[in-house]
Amino acid sequence: MPKVVSRSAVSSSTDAQPTASAAAALRVYYCICGEFILVIEKSLSVLPKRKTDGATIVRSQDNATGKAVVFKFNANHIEPVLIERPGGHEWQYRFSCPRCNLLVGYQSTPPPIKSAPYLYILKGALTQVQGQVPKNAFELDDDVAMSDS
Repeated sequence: MPKVVSRSAVSSSTDAQPTASAAAALRVYYCICGEFILVIEKSLSVLPKRKTDGATIVRSQDNATGKAVVFKFNANHIEPVLIERPGGHEWQYRFSCPRCNLLVGYQSTPPPIKSAPYLYILKGALTQVQGQVPKNAFELDDDVAMSDS
């Protein structure tokens, strides 16, 4: 039987340009309890924020203004809530952490996830470092405090 010899070499360069796969790296976000909640192709910090409550807007569906963001959302749907907003009312179909039941996001139509044009991730609900509370987790806007009471 012939002898099999294998060799491998790893090479890297500080002068190399980033590849398309490096630019398309997925980001992972966790609940403040440490449970995995979201894998997404873009950083939440670069996505637009909602003026009403500061939630991060994640485009779930393609439309005339842009393409959907690729993401996987691991959360349980809970009872919807009717929120009073200036000029009207809004139904929020909410999602919570499967481990600790912390509210992490909502959308404007009943589940499943991605059935609405947008998914909203609540300000301060998720962190990129497992087990570390984000800086804005305990900031509360007056509008949010009044609408949830």
